Amino acid sequence: MARQLTGDVAFAGANHLGESVVWDDRSGELVWIDIHRGKLERWRADSGRATVDLGERIGAVGLRTAPGFVAAFATGFALLGADAETEQTLSTVEEHLESTRLNDGKVDRQGRFICGGMDEGDPQRPLSAVYRLDPGGEVHRILDGIACANSIAFSPDGTRMYFTDMPTGQILVYDYDTDEGVPHSPRVFVDGSEHPGLPDGSTVDAEGCLWNARWGAGAVIRYTPDGAVDTVVRVPAANPTCPAFGGHDLSTLFVTSARFGRTAEQLADEPLAGAVFAVDPGTPGVVEPRFAG
Repeated sequence: MARQLTGDVAFAGANHLGESVVWDDRSGELVWIDIHRGKLERWRADSGRATVDLGERIGAVGLRTAPGFVAAFATGFALLGADAETEQTLSTVEEHLESTRLNDGKVDRQGRFICGGMDEGDPQRPLSAVYRLDPGGEVHRILDGIACANSIAFSPDGTRMYFTDMPTGQILVYDYDTDEGVPHSPRVFVDGSEHPGLPDGSTVDAEGCLWNARWGAGAVIRYTPDGAVDTVVRVPAANPTCPAFGGHDLSTLFVTSARFGRTAEQLADEPLAGAVFAVDPGTPGVVEPRFAG
């Protein structure tokens, strides 16, 4: 039987669509975004919480080798400096598609940024793609026909890439060519029947297990490398969005959440929707890689 845990509130505050949480091991800082409000949130134990208004919707961020962040804005990629101000715009994507935006991304173990998009149309269509941003700024399309990219994560050795096209309910695992930065040989890792909700953001721990936020189910699930459910973390918000390991020893699992899409009646029953939660999962994470550009 799966182990049951409960997440506590780490940071109250109603993020509309909190996402893309990451721990900066150099600065001892937790970073996450509020997608539709175009904000980057930062917290440090010695200075508290600070919010940066980016002026544009943002889908994902990653750490850089240089101070600052690599960012996937709704319309393309950019580099942010240490103060989170835009330092350099690198590339726009999908300019011909009015209903798509970039949505979910992670830095691979070799320092490239892998990021996928989504269609915001109704009905949602598989119009978008997954891209690889190389350190030199070149953008390569590596997966096509995507409705809503999510759950991008890499095994500790970098040879497996996890990914979901969220509406399918399935999490796939790919063999990942670490030299070329190309996923291949996909197979079903989780078929969606083992737990309610849809697969949202993911991260991996030091044992190679995948932690996946279950949108609509108020839970984060730990899957073993063979896809078995190992642990269920309950949070007091229906829509958790993304987990990440943090703290000085990477022993805390932080989980962002969303108010987006909830009715007034639902939010009355979920006053903590949009908060960041935390739990001691019993297994540490791994240090997040940094974009080499």
